[in-house]
Amino acid sequence: MTAEAKQTSGARIVVPVALEGRAYDIHIGRHQFCEAAAMIAGMAPGSKVALVTDDSVAALHAPALETCLQQEGIAFTRIAVPPGEATKSYDRFVALCDALLAARIERDDIVIALGGGVVGDLTGFVAAVLRRGVRFVQIPTTLLAQVDSSVGGKTGINSGHGKNLVGAFHQPALVIADTALLDTLSEREFKAGYAEVVKYGLIDDPAFFDWCEANWTRIIAGGPERDHAVAVACKAKAAIVARDERETGDRALLNLGHTFAHALERLTGYDSTRLVHGEAVAIGLALAFRFSQRLGLCSGQDAIRVSRHLDAVGLPSTLQQVPGGAGSAHEIVAAMGQDKKVRRGVLTFILAHGIGRSFIAHGVAAEEVQAFIESELSANGRAH
Repeated sequence: MTAEAKQTSGARIVVPVALEGRAYDIHIGRHQFCEAAAMIAGMAPGSKVALVTDDSVAALHAPALETCLQQEGIAFTRIAVPPGEATKSYDRFVALCDALLAARIERDDIVIALGGGVVGDLTGFVAAVLRRGVRFVQIPTTLLAQVDSSVGGKTGINSGHGKNLVGAFHQPALVIADTALLDTLSEREFKAGYAEVVKYGLIDDPAFFDWCEANWTRIIAGGPERDHAVAVACKAKAAIVARDERETGDRALLNLGHTFAHALERLTGYDSTRLVHGEAVAIGLALAFRFSQRLGLCSGQDAIRVSRHLDAVGLPSTLQQVPGGAGSAHEIVAAMGQDKKVRRGVLTFILAHGIGRSFIAHGVAAEEVQAFIESELSANGRAH
């Protein structure tokens, strides 16, 4: 199955996610709140809506969406959670379940996740288990969430043992990637999301990586290049999800850079003042290519090209750039031990034969990883 994006009137792009019995569309374009409300009204006539957001997004975007819901005659309640990765916790999960039950959200009602990846992951997990499953709609408000976490049905919370270790697969009924919402992001947050955009070129689309090198400033500035980048990323992810919904095969390719990234996030205590997810992914992408080079799988030219592009965008690409330090090589490898791709205690990495030529590498020796990280930590910067 493939995801064939189609252009609609008003410059909106629709990307289908072709899952049998659970198919849905991703709508990409600017200023879509009232279209979203009309689609929700059509999906669930007479149903109630719970709008889950965080305190920061609520002030920026909730009133406009609520106005559109009111115009469609949709009864709704708003539930706000604190912003930040710490919200993906057991306590917040229980509190949100109870809040939705108190709001009398039933199985035929709709839960909307309006926010970044944290809100989407938490809300989706609650929707997966509330009354054994209620429908939910993703309206992601960050670039990272629009091109990654809002698509594909992965939901969950964090544990002290690692990131996203408790969760469920629960597909949304609809995804609205309103690119106008990205205008309110800080430069740091937008660039962090860009790491997940360029990842798709590095996985299996070298032409898209070439395009990103030429157009990244226009993606950040907004306009048609931004919408195109989101559409390409969503189309790529939709195609992989349709082939491998539950990550038993090549969906694992989407985790390029993430084994390193999740370990760094854990070691920095999920403290976004030090490191946000996209920054950790950027370092992870550069490390994945340099590790591939060390193993003789990938040319040094490609590894350098990846790092130079991340540097040009203003993203970190080395362990030395983790504020407060990344920890020791032993600590980083130990943090990888709880990665979801570990099988029978053996590490699995996504490595690369070159740009656009990534593959799943099973059974990577921990000693090899530790020796590589030690070399990275001892390097006084990198020649890019």
